[in-house]
Amino acid sequence: MPTFRDTFPSPASVNNRYEEWGNVEWTPGFWTGMLWLAYEVTGNAKYRLAAERQLASYKNRIDHRIHTNHHDLGFLYTLSCVSAYRLTGNEEAKQTALRAADLLMERYWEPAGIIQAWGNLDNPNERGRMIIDCCMNLPLLYWASEITGDDRYFRAADRHVRQSAAYLIREDDSSYHTFYMDVETGKPRYGKTAQGFSDVSCWSRGQAWALYGFPLSYKYSKRAELIGVGQRTADYLLNRLPEDHVCYWDLTFTEGSEERDSSAASIAACGLLELAKHLPLSNPNKRKYEDAALLIMKSLAERYTAKSDPSSNGILLHAVYSKPHGNGVDECCIWGDYFYFEALVRITKDWQLYW
Repeated sequence: MPTFRDTFPSPASVNNRYEEWGNVEWTPGFWTGMLWLAYEVTGNAKYRLAAERQLASYKNRIDHRIHTNHHDLGFLYTLSCVSAYRLTGNEEAKQTALRAADLLMERYWEPAGIIQAWGNLDNPNERGRMIIDCCMNLPLLYWASEITGDDRYFRAADRHVRQSAAYLIREDDSSYHTFYMDVETGKPRYGKTAQGFSDVSCWSRGQAWALYGFPLSYKYSKRAELIGVGQRTADYLLNRLPEDHVCYWDLTFTEGSEERDSSAASIAACGLLELAKHLPLSNPNKRKYEDAALLIMKSLAERYTAKSDPSSNGILLHAVYSKPHGNGVDECCIWGDYFYFEALVRITKDWQLYW
């Protein structure tokens, strides 16, 4: 906290230490979200004050459209401003988050029924890219619909998640990282990867976004098929885990010397716990997913935390940002730290989601 008062941790560490960055990239919300979690579980005002101090930078980012040309506005504003409104009733934070939802809606292609991930909307070569991560950005739109009573936010999110289930999830229940749609006709084009091992492999963090993102949409829409997709993607990931329950950076690997991705593991733990919440006691997968989440968290706690590196200012070691780009390989990643914290909160209390 003394370091990151008016700055934010870099997306990935360098030699296990986060650098100070401004409110740019897609990741600052994870740090602010950790502050809100700390405030919620302790009641200590210092965490609330630290989180509230940062809200002005999120408003400034929206005011001036600083690095907002992507779909990760959900990650940014759900964990910073929606959480602030849910926990404290902060009216300005609510308005800032609603403006972020409006910016996210600008990326919605009606004929294709998708929210474009990144890229210039006017560039024909970049149009129509959706990625599995966006399932985690949709709660901002569901929330905006609830707050305003305007169902266009809900309809866009609901359509996008159904298109994600149809085209990003393969027949074998693995996921594409990214899939291209024709934005004028709505026809599917092809799947690719940006951060996975190959176009036909299954990027671990993407699979974790899927198994968490689909039950989050179910929470709002109550579409039973989303719970089914969540279970299928969860089972695929669980069946590809090595002995210590922490996945390799791509699920094409189940043993060997490739790097693990502790951040994907912590996301998966949260997703498994959310998925289990929506299953009846009679469903054997309910207990299976809860137990799997606890095994993952136990392994992370015992083998992957920065207690083994006192010089680190991170929480989880051995994460991977983007192996193909040589970015943040075997480092701390701030989203991994956040979801590790969220999973611990889920395990220890009846947590009301920010998502």
